Amino acid sequence: MSMSIPYERSGRTRQKARTRADLIHATRELLASGRAPTVAEAAEAAAVSRATAYRYFPNQRALLLAAHPQIAATSLLGEDAPDDPEQRLDRTIAELIRLTIDTEPELRTMLRLSLEPTHDREQLVLRRGRAIGWIEDALSPLQGQMSAAMLRRLVLAIRSACGIESLVWLTDIAGLSRKQAAGVMRWSALALLRAALDDEHGRTSDPSGA
Repeated sequence: MSMSIPYERSGRTRQKARTRADLIHATRELLASGRAPTVAEAAEAAAVSRATAYRYFPNQRALLLAAHPQIAATSLLGEDAPDDPEQRLDRTIAELIRLTIDTEPELRTMLRLSLEPTHDREQLVLRRGRAIGWIEDALSPLQGQMSAAMLRRLVLAIRSACGIESLVWLTDIAGLSRKQAAGVMRWSALALLRAALDDEHGRTSDPSGA
């Protein structure tokens, strides 16, 4: 039984790799300029035919996913991840902030589009809550130590204090530098974790169960 070979892996692989890289580069530049490009728009910017571009990326979703490869990561802890939840969270938030600042123009575009009521939200693949999974991964040692509801609440609270939305407010409204904003976001994440742990400890140590 024969199996189909992906287009990019069949013949002239080096040339195809360059073409794919050109399309991704063009997509990132268009995102940075404030546009979420279609495959056809990326093809035009990369001087690649539309037919060829669609062989690599059948739709806009696939194109935008490829332009942000870190979207597929299930963890930001890297190698030799610590066991301590606080250290795991701080490492994760620091990396999340780095990714946010590195791709700030693109993320600002997706944030703006997400706020436009006429835009098709199904196409906003960069606004899928990937940071939630990274924070959950960082706090996984707390499973069993903290109720599922409390842990979920903590994850959402931390996410609300980090990411592109927080960066925009801290820099554009509060007037902080990006370095200062990064410090505030890391501080906020750890403060929320410590408060949640104190709260959970208080609950479990109260003999009345109140």
